[in-house]
Amino acid sequence: MKNKGKEAVEYFKNHHNCAQSVLLPFAGDLKIDHETAKRIASGFGTGMGKMQKTCGAVTGSFMVLGLHNGNQYEDNSLVKKRTAEMIRDFSREFEKTHGSIECRALLNVDISTEEGNQFAHAEGLFEKICEKCISDAVKILQNLIY
Repeated sequence: MKNKGKEAVEYFKNHHNCAQSVLLPFAGDLKIDHETAKRIASGFGTGMGKMQKTCGAVTGSFMVLGLHNGNQYEDNSLVKKRTAEMIRDFSREFEKTHGSIECRALLNVDISTEEGNQFAHAEGLFEKICEKCISDAVKILQNLIY
């Protein structure tokens, strides 16, 4: 099996947002093409629309879980139930590791401002924090679905 965590970080380093970076390594397994996956996740980076709400690595993971369960079960109520359970499990694990699932809390800076964005780049926060969140999200997903 390919190292999906490493693959996800490479997507991030190559100008994909955090949600895209988590979703793309799973696209083939989930029977979705890369372009569609990239488009679906395009607005979820930097905490959804750059609002720094739920971390993009987390929302990308939620997409993976929904697609995974959608492929497992035909009954939509079962898909929703199982996905909700897995989202809660994922969130618990991610929060245990990172202390939050919120982008602003994870980065501890408001990157919607020019000053905050410059600070984040100067301090290497995207490399230090976001890449770790992406890699950890993939690891948690693999434990949940494989």
